[in-house]
Amino acid sequence: MSESEKSNLNHLPSRRVFVKASTAAAAVGLFGAWGAKPAETAAAEEPPVVALTKEARDQMTADQILEKWKEGNLRFREGRKIQRDFLAEQKATASGQFPAGVLLSCIDSRAPAEILFNLGMGDIFNARIAGNTENPDILGSMEFTTKLAGAKVVLVMGHSACGAVAGAIADAQLGNLTQLLAKLQPAIKATTYTGNRTADNVAFVDAVARRNVELTMANIRKNSQVIAELEKAGAVKIAGAFYDLKTGAVEFFA
Repeated sequence: MSESEKSNLNHLPSRRVFVKASTAAAAVGLFGAWGAKPAETAAAEEPPVVALTKEARDQMTADQILEKWKEGNLRFREGRKIQRDFLAEQKATASGQFPAGVLLSCIDSRAPAEILFNLGMGDIFNARIAGNTENPDILGSMEFTTKLAGAKVVLVMGHSACGAVAGAIADAQLGNLTQLLAKLQPAIKATTYTGNRTADNVAFVDAVARRNVELTMANIRKNSQVIAELEKAGAVKIAGAFYDLKTGAVEFFA
C-alpha cells in the first residue's frame, strides 16, 4: 500500500463514529414523528430516544395523536418512511410501554397498522380480528389500554375488499367463522345501497365495511361503560378509519 493510500485511510471516519452518526439521524426522525425536538449536536453522546415516552404521550391530545398517524400514513404512501432501529426499540420498551392509542383492525395481512402509520414498537396497541368487530374480550383489552395504560385514542379501522365482509354478505358457513361473520349482518342491513348487493360487487362490499366501522364505534360506546365514561370526560377519543388496499391511503373519520 502506498503512502498516499495510507493517508486516505487515516482520514476515513471510524465505524464507531459512523454508527453514532447514523443513530443520531434516526433519533431526529423519531423525535420529529412525535413532535419532540431532536437533541442538539452537543448532546450527541447521549443515548437517542427510540421509543414513545410517557412524557411525550401525555403532552399530546387525541387529535394530535391522530394527526401524527395521518402524517405517518402520508410518509408510507410517499415512500419516505422514517427508518427505525427495531432492536433499539425492543430494548427501550422492554421495561415499560406508553402507546398513544389502541387500534381495532382486521386480520388481513395487507393492513399492518405499524407499517401503514410508520410507527414503531411501543407506539400503539393493536387488536386484530376478522371484520374488525368488537366482543367482550376485545372491549376488555381496550379498557386496559385506555383506563389503565393511558392510551388516548380508540381507532376502529376497516379496509377495502374485506374478505370477512364479503363472506358475511355471501352468508358463508365454516365452523366458528360462521358466528363471527354473523356479527357483520347488522352492517349489511344498515348499509344504504341501490346497486347490486352481492359479495362480488366490490363497491357494495366497501360500503358495508365502512358502515361496519361506524357500527363498531357505536357498539364500543354502548357496550363499554369504562370507555364511554373516558370519552365523555375527554380523556379518550373514539375514531374510525378506512384503508384502501390499492392506494395505501387511510381515510380517517369520526
